[in-house]
Amino acid sequence: MADPESVARTIVLTKLTARARSRQELADALAARGVPDEVASRVLDRFGEVGLVDDAAFAKAWVESRQTSRGLSRRALGLELRRKGVDTEIVEESLESIDDETEYAAARGMVEKKLRSTRNADPQARWRQLVGLLARRGYAPGLAMRVVKDVLAAEAESSVPSDDQVPTSWAK
Repeated sequence: MADPESVARTIVLTKLTARARSRQELADALAARGVPDEVASRVLDRFGEVGLVDDAAFAKAWVESRQTSRGLSRRALGLELRRKGVDTEIVEESLESIDDETEYAAARGMVEKKLRSTRNADPQARWRQLVGLLARRGYAPGLAMRVVKDVLAAEAESSVPSDDQVPTSWAK
């Protein structure tokens, strides 16, 4: 029979090879494989000492990655981290990097990307689709509506030709 500590180290290393993990995720994986709690705790403490298990670094990297790739709001990112067992204080610290302007810019970028595919939709249906897109990513209703309103207003302005764009034959 294999040494439980050796088994635990192998499980942790395998999990960390795929992607960074929170301490709680690793503890859950060890418990699922029948590793005794005291052995799991000892192994996770040792991995923490050498810097391979660090919830603060994990949370910071998670926020940067998910906010950039998925455009998730602070609220949605916080929920994901809490589900992964990251301490509330660490979650709050990791979310400090996302200010209101960054969150607005991410939301606006998502709406602008989606705008083209909604051009032929009924205006009310389009509004609902765009606000719904942001709601599913965890954005507050007020911010979602403001972003959609701003993007649609900018689109309307850009579609109206200026005087120098109107052909002279139309001006007569």
